[in-house]
Parts: sequence; C-alpha cells; structure tokens
Amino acid sequence: MFRATLIASLLACASMASADTRVPQSQAEISIGFAPVVKQASPAVVNIYAKIVRRGRANPFFSDPFFEDFFGGGFGEPRPRVQNSLGSGVILSADGYVVSNYHVVGSATEIRVVTTDRREYSAQVVLGDKESDIAILRLDGAKDLPFLQLRDSDHVEVGELALAIGNPFGVGQTVSSGIISGLARTGAATGNARGYFIQTDAAINPGNSGGALIDVNGDLIGINTAILTRSGGSNGIGFAIPANLVAEFLRQAQQGNDSFVSPWAGMAGQHMSADIAESLGLVMPQGVVISDLHPLSPLADAGLQVGDVVTHVDGDEVNSPAEMKFRMSVAGVGGTSVVTRLRGDEQADVEVALIKAPETPPAEETALDDRTVMPGLTVARINPAVIAQMGLLLSQTGVVVVDAGRYGGRSGLRVGDVISSINGVQIENPRDVVDALTNPGRRFVFDLLRGGRSVSLRFRL
Repeated sequence: MFRATLIASLLACASMASADTRVPQSQAEISIGFAPVVKQASPAVVNIYAKIVRRGRANPFFSDPFFEDFFGGGFGEPRPRVQNSLGSGVILSADGYVVSNYHVVGSATEIRVVTTDRREYSAQVVLGDKESDIAILRLDGAKDLPFLQLRDSDHVEVGELALAIGNPFGVGQTVSSGIISGLARTGAATGNARGYFIQTDAAINPGNSGGALIDVNGDLIGINTAILTRSGGSNGIGFAIPANLVAEFLRQAQQGNDSFVSPWAGMAGQHMSADIAESLGLVMPQGVVISDLHPLSPLADAGLQVGDVVTHVDGDEVNSPAEMKFRMSVAGVGGTSVVTRLRGDEQADVEVALIKAPETPPAEETALDDRTVMPGLTVARINPAVIAQMGLLLSQTGVVVVDAGRYGGRSGLRVGDVISSINGVQIENPRDVVDALTNPGRRFVFDLLRGGRSVSLRFRL
C-alpha cells in the first residue's frame, strides 16, 4: 500500500514538474536510483593533485643585518617546504577547461589532473580569483573530453535532489546525495570564499573541494567549496559556488583573461535589518542600504544616493552586498544592469553601467631601491582599482603599501597600510615616499591608517 502510494505521489509530482527537473517515472527507475545520472556525470569530475612550495619560517635573529654580516650571507635561510594539495575539479569543455577551487590550485607550482579512466594531464591555472575561490585550469593536450552542462543556477529551488561528486580524503571518486537546503547564503562559508552560495546537505568532506554539485538530470548546479564543521568532517552544511558565476569565469578564461574582471559598484552597503526598515518607513526588511558611494561610482553616476535602498538587480532580489556583487559579476563587464531602488516612498528602475574599477588617478606603483633606507618597499597611489584590489575603504586616498619588503616588514609596516605622513611630511603620491626615505636620517615616524584606525610607527635604523 505504501509503495503504491509513493509511486502515485511521484507520478503526480512529475506531471507538475517543470521541464528542467525530472522525478522517477516507474518502479524500475526508483530501484535503479541515481546510477544513470552518476554514470553520465562522473567522467567529467576529475581528481587534482597540486604541489605547493611554501617558504619556511626563518629564525628572526638571522633577518637582522648584524647577524647576517657576522655569520655571512645565506646563513639561516629558511628552507622551502613542499605541500601536496588534494582536491577535485569539473571538466567544462571538450578541449580541457576545468574548474576547481582557488584554495586547491591557486598557489600550485605543479598540477596533475587524473580522469576517471586514469588518464593523466598536466595543467596550468589560466584564470583565478582568491576572493571568489574559483580557478579555471587548462589541461595540456586534452581533446574530446566528457564535460558537464552548466544549469542556470537561478532556477534551482530549495528541496531539489542534489548529488555531490568528488574525491574526499583521497579515497577515490565518491558520490553523496542530499537536497538543496538553502539559496543565497552569504557570509556563512569558511576559507577564502566570501560570496554567495548554494547550501546542500549532501556530504562534502576535505578533498571534495572543487567537485561537482549536480541535479537529477546530471547538469552542474555549483562547485563544492566549503563546509561548516567542528569535527573537520561533514555535518550536513555544505556550500557550493553557483553555476552562473562559474559560467562567467569560463567565458573570461576562454577570451584570454588571466584574472577575473568583475563590475565595480563603488559602493558600501549594509543588510536591511528590521530596525533599519522601520526607521526608513518600510513595511518589509529587504534590500541593501547604500551607506557610502565613491565619487566615480557608476551607481552615483546613475543618480543613486547614500540612503537609497537597492532591492533588485536585473529583476533578481538582493538582500546583502555580497548578493548584489554576485548579480553584477554574473552580468559581466561592458553592458548595463537595471537596478531597482527605493527612496522614501518612491521606487524607480535605474540603468547602471557595468564598468571595471577606474585607474584614475594612475596608481604609479613604485618599488623603492637601494638608494633609500627601505629597499623593497612597494607603494601605490590609491584609486578605485587599488581600492577594489586591496579591499580599502571607499573614502581612502593617498598612498598604500603594496609590499612591505624586508626592511619595511621588520619596521612594522603591513600590506594595506595607508601612509599619511613620514616625519611630519604629508604623503600624497609614491614619489613623496621615495623622497622621504632617501633622507639620510636614522629616525623615522610613519603616520598610518590601518583598517580605518590611526597608527604611528616610530623606529630607528
């Protein structure tokens, strides 16, 4: 009786399902389970072995010029350490484009990819982005490979069946099943990724990173990237990067980009809470409140203002800055997006240009040489491109540390420090830093902004 009821329910669901999803149509299909889907999809999921060379930690005494002169150059130099990274990847094209996680292959010096039929290929990262935790690889000499079709991840629904395919703990290709547990997850994942995710309870474990999350038709929903766990194993809370963002990465890689170009909004925003919604007179707490706009922001150019609430991008609801960035990234640079904004009781659709972060004024990145007291220190003038690259505040101007170098690092400088003045002389461009540190004096005072806070460094050379 129960079996008959189950089959009747499944058939009823099938008649109401969209063309994009499919449920078992007979008792025979129920018995088979997911075997046909796995047989179709698994050849496109690969194992990735990456070799990463990391510099060892040096004894701090041997970085001191006194000890270097006393013992001779090279004494106590840190030995490089070789680490092997294990992960998964998904073939996206017959000619060997593969997607994986940046944290699996981003720093690799050697990458080996093994398919399910035990063929091996060497590979190179052709496009990667640490923030999104996505890397696109190209397999050397590959052709006629099986690959997965990318599904429109905007049409994925909570409750859909999903399969995770990867190589957990290095045991070999493994398939786990579950459902889509949530959509539009932001700020929940761990590791490098900071964005917008699909949540699933299909088991994801170490080694699954970069593997496939597929639907019951065998189409790619997302790339498994992170879990929330206390034990190190799967607790049923896993996250995948949506296929729509993967598609944009693939498009840019095939066009020859070596770094991911994302549209620049030039804005800072915050999630709409119930208290903020009440203060703005809104019935529902939805959307993103604009808290800051850069003067060159395309949103500002389109007429948006601080205090406006962005509710949709291209008709899709947005409820966090990360979700808004995802929508613009999927749209890509070069076109326009329609942004729906609320200002008081007024709602309007505004067309916004999707542009790269401007290089205005020029960054003039400068590495100091041996004629200065801090050779190796690299600085750049702050502009929108530098702000986007280094995660600076929109309001920051002046000069930022791109690389502290050996002597700058020992003096306390950090990457991302904004230099306001040196020995009381205001710093406005990289040339000012060169001039100040060519001074033969031995006492220096750096006034900095670090994470929005004022810091003063005093040291003697």
